[in-house]
Amino acid sequence: MTLPAALAGTPRLDRWLRFDPGGWAEVFSGKVELGQGIHTALAQIVANTLGVGLDQVRMVAPSTARSPDEGVTSGSLSVQHSGAALRQVCTEARALYLARAADRLVTTARLEVERGVIRAEGRQTSYWELADAVLLDRDATGRPASEARPGRGAPRLDLPDKVFGRPRFIHDLRLPGMLHGRMVRLPSPGALLLEVDAAAVGAREDVVAVVRDGSLLGVLAASEAAAEAAASMLAVVCRWEVPALLPDADDLTGWLRAQPVETQSVAEGTPPPSHGNQPPIARTLRQRFAKPYLAHASIGPSCALAQWSEKLMVWTHSQGIFNLRRDLALAFALPEAAVVVQHVEGSGCYGHNPADDVAFDAAWLARAAGGAPVRVQWSRADELGCAPFSPAMAVEIEADLDTAGDVLEWRHTIWSNGHGTRPGRGSSPALLGAWALAEPFERQTAVNASRASGGGAERNAAPSYAFPSWRVTNHRVLPMPLRSSAMRSLGALLNVFAAEQMVDQVALAAGQDPLAYRLHWAPDERARAVLSRAAAEAGWGDTLAEGIGRGIGFARYKNTGAYCAVVAEIEAGAEIRARRLTVACDVGLVVDPDGVANQMEGGAIQATSWALKEAVQFDREGVTSLDWEGYPILRFSEVPNVSVHIVASGAPSVGAGEASVGPTAASLANAVASALGVRVRELPLRAERIVAAMDEVGGR
Repeated sequence: MTLPAALAGTPRLDRWLRFDPGGWAEVFSGKVELGQGIHTALAQIVANTLGVGLDQVRMVAPSTARSPDEGVTSGSLSVQHSGAALRQVCTEARALYLARAADRLVTTARLEVERGVIRAEGRQTSYWELADAVLLDRDATGRPASEARPGRGAPRLDLPDKVFGRPRFIHDLRLPGMLHGRMVRLPSPGALLLEVDAAAVGAREDVVAVVRDGSLLGVLAASEAAAEAAASMLAVVCRWEVPALLPDADDLTGWLRAQPVETQSVAEGTPPPSHGNQPPIARTLRQRFAKPYLAHASIGPSCALAQWSEKLMVWTHSQGIFNLRRDLALAFALPEAAVVVQHVEGSGCYGHNPADDVAFDAAWLARAAGGAPVRVQWSRADELGCAPFSPAMAVEIEADLDTAGDVLEWRHTIWSNGHGTRPGRGSSPALLGAWALAEPFERQTAVNASRASGGGAERNAAPSYAFPSWRVTNHRVLPMPLRSSAMRSLGALLNVFAAEQMVDQVALAAGQDPLAYRLHWAPDERARAVLSRAAAEAGWGDTLAEGIGRGIGFARYKNTGAYCAVVAEIEAGAEIRARRLTVACDVGLVVDPDGVANQMEGGAIQATSWALKEAVQFDREGVTSLDWEGYPILRFSEVPNVSVHIVASGAPSVGAGEASVGPTAASLANAVASALGVRVRELPLRAERIVAAMDEVGGR
């Protein structure tokens, strides 16, 4: 039997699992907890497979010194990949321990396992009594794994500390003799530090050192307050060369379409019939859609600790600790074995945020700290202005229709930077500070994930419907004025936003209800099931009051993952207010129903914030949206009522973390059109864009 991919890369059973004689099953997954609850879901898989209680499972925080290398925790793949590996490991471990128990109990009778206690014929032993590291010091054999079973809701393992304010986050971590560091950031991409008069700052009693290498500048101090004050003083005495390299923020679509690109025909459905047999094209609809740069905007700014001793030790909330280790080794000219990266939970983020960058900052400053550990925390302005962004995108969709309004051919074209500059994937470190050194490393150009992984800018550009013919073309924009990388759902946010608005227009042009049109063209019964469930729960077809709109959005994430349909209900006043979101999803076998609901709800709320509010602001020299006034996000008072309905199926488990993003944004846009009779095709759906759309309609 073929081993799960993650286990094939690290086949030793003891790299994944250890039984502690104190009564614990210690689990070493390479997937990190980001607040998404993945360690609870993985612990449930372990508990169910071994026959132990969830309270008897300890998920060990990943470390490059101990954990299997499972790459980056991203793409809504943790249950599929790490879950499959752990189910296989625990199946084999259980068989080994039961065989040992049978010898101990001198029995050939059937053995029963409950809460780790192994019983037969009135006698018993346990995993804990039999705990033997040698027993698991072997490779997995690939014996058939235990059957995956639906799970039940379980209390999140990570929440008690967070709810009761107990130290758990990297921001809470304190080490003996620790110093504090702060960075003085470049005011613009491409800026050069010409000179800095650091004498006065360096002479302060509470400052340990001012550290500079080229345009990279930072300070070490005895306290956090002293470090922050010293960095502020340094910023005032810096002289920079600041080039005006950024595009016109008011014409991002024009800029994207005018740049040098790398063009790829991403996918193609059934080719159109030969000219002689092709039904006549009665009408072609053509529309353009766009999204701005988006920031992660985590509530807690990124933080890291580092210490140089026998090895470089780094504590980080990175999503890819092994990838980060590779780039730190590159940046500091160290063998990978000389770098240990330990994961500690941080502020939630789905994508490539500055966790890796601040880890480099901490390591760079710690090298000047004489062996003392150094803690570095970014400021709010750093977080909003210097982190990787979700790239601005433009999409054009054309739909050829026959006389009945049915689609003959669908064409989806994208202009976007790539959606990936994560560390550990190139010959040069993908770390912000490494690009500012006196001898800088090469700055990477963003690329897209492979199609097999779901793609990047082109994610979910292939239609979610069984249209007879379709084509997708992706133009990867090569100039990258602002650093772009992965953010929750990657290109699926705009691609689904655009495609589902277009489907609504096609349906209405054909004189059909948008839900009925989708059900007609849905590719399979699972798609029809989530569409029907969301519509039924939302009261689709019920009469709405004036100024209230209802819209629907649907996609199968990556065209291979979770099915999700969302019905949005909005109120159109001075601003668009999302009142209610009804989500229906099919994620295959459900390991943790509460976890699925939380992920779907979280994705829908974040997508609502993106759809209604968020956009990075900048001028020709740099980012200007450096606080919550400049970059507003959804407030608690603005969060809609969200209900999640899980549609069961017998399919294999797939991820839930990103599936609701695109359908939510699309359903909100369709609800705006329902309420106001105009379409807003550029995110966010702010009042000024709605007014412009009304003026455009009125001027025709």
